[in-house]
Amino acid sequence: MFAIIVGTHGRLAEELLSSVEMIFGEVQNTAAVTFLPGEGPADITAKYEAVLEKLDTSGGVLFLVDIFGGTPYNAACRIVINNEQYGIVTGVSMPMLVDMANTQAMDEGTDIRTLMEKAASVGQKGIRLFHASAVNS
Repeated sequence: MFAIIVGTHGRLAEELLSSVEMIFGEVQNTAAVTFLPGEGPADITAKYEAVLEKLDTSGGVLFLVDIFGGTPYNAACRIVINNEQYGIVTGVSMPMLVDMANTQAMDEGTDIRTLMEKAASVGQKGIRLFHASAVNS
């Protein structure tokens, strides 16, 4: 089973996971990691390392972070660079996290690169547009 770590600025990671659990139910082998005001890169790296000790990482680790180049991303890079079964996807969203929780529950033994591609695709497809003109035409 792969592990999911959601890493964000502020408490967004906790709230995303909480909201996903409203839809999906309890998400196993997943952790929310927050980067709070006053903390530095070493703090979030330590938080990542602490949750990695508690999770089942035998199937890899998928980091879902908020912003490319932000501190949660950069700290995850320091961990991912040392393990080919770990990967990062930026732009974490509800659709992405719901889909990854479902994929994780199916436990199909998917490799990390395939999981990363699927997460990115679902995140992109989760963006939809609606305008009144669509019904008035």
